[in-house]
Amino acid sequence: MTRWRPLPDSLPREARHLVEQLRQLKDRTDLSLAELARRTAYSKSSWQRYLNGAKQPPRGAVQALCRVAGADQARLLALWDLADPVWPNGAVVTAVVPEVVPEAVAVVAPGLEYRRWRTAALVAFAVIVLLVAGVLWAWPSGGG
Repeated sequence: MTRWRPLPDSLPREARHLVEQLRQLKDRTDLSLAELARRTAYSKSSWQRYLNGAKQPPRGAVQALCRVAGADQARLLALWDLADPVWPNGAVVTAVVPEVVPEAVAVVAPGLEYRRWRTAALVAFAVIVLLVAGVLWAWPSGGG
């Protein structure tokens, strides 16, 4: 079982309850944050921020953790719906901010940007291939 840091005092009750439930679910999987990151589309540092209450987890992260843990998504998504409107500005501002956080953010963002760029490039390539195939198929043959 992971030793969790205390949640920020500024975290609203609904958000605190969601994070506590996510922590329990993560502990139930017996996965490290790195293993959880490998099985989901969210980085280790993102999971660390979500599970420490430093940042609101996206709805997709809650769904991903439920899938990995084999848990029912409905209950946790209902908790997410309750926490979403009260989460302060999407993130909780804490008095102590580790110096490592900006580096972690810088490492995560380029990877995400690259994945988006790669996906867009692959989709564009597939469209071009289909267009060329369609033109070649419709082109009249000159063997007449």
